[in-house]
Amino acid sequence: MLTLLLALLLLAALLYRLRWRRCGLACVVVTLVLLFGVGCGTVPRMLLRDLQSPYDVEPAIAWAPRNAIVLLGGGTVVAGDEPLQPSYFADGRVLRAAQLYHDCKQAQRECKLLVTGGDSQDHGEAESVVYARSLRKLGIPNEDLMLETRSMTTWQNAQFSRPLLAQYAPQHTVLVTSGIHLRRALLYFAHFGIVPQPVAGDWVNTRREVLPDSWNYLLTDAVLHEYLGLLQYRIYNLMGWNAPKAPPLPT
Repeated sequence: MLTLLLALLLLAALLYRLRWRRCGLACVVVTLVLLFGVGCGTVPRMLLRDLQSPYDVEPAIAWAPRNAIVLLGGGTVVAGDEPLQPSYFADGRVLRAAQLYHDCKQAQRECKLLVTGGDSQDHGEAESVVYARSLRKLGIPNEDLMLETRSMTTWQNAQFSRPLLAQYAPQHTVLVTSGIHLRRALLYFAHFGIVPQPVAGDWVNTRREVLPDSWNYLLTDAVLHEYLGLLQYRIYNLMGWNAPKAPPLPT
């Protein structure tokens, strides 16, 4: 978003230099509107509403005899000499997945936790492997963990999860990721025949400020990334560039 604002200012300067002053003034006005509309929280708040609001209620889960919880990766961080850790944006997902696993086991049902995510940041270790360490510390036994270590994108999370889920054949599947990410993740998983129950691991909120705040710009970038992913999916479908849709997994 900041790159866009800078580009608009440069465009305005160029237009003034070319003596297209009305166009230059229009660019300045648009830049100021975006600067305050985004930075003060109004624009990202409107964009967030459609992404998160369907998932801001604690879901009631009817556990089946055999269940799968799919946890999507959200990055890793290097913590000095310590082993890689889940990123700031992944901690809520990891904790929520562990809570759901224990709820399922408390209901005396069979449950596997599928952790999906490769080394998309080139940190030397797959996200799923890093998260698995944290999940074991949260009481998840190794025999109930399934790791998918190849995926680099949300699309591949869905694509590479399908054969693992098909092999395990759960009767009920739950998908855990950030609330802002669920709409796009569900779309991609449905393309590969997986229709899980969505559960948000975390939510984000804008800051209402009088002056622009950097958090709101960061949040706007994340929101636009999700909407662009939704748009890309539909364009690729129209162009025939997506992989063929898979039939629904049997339950």
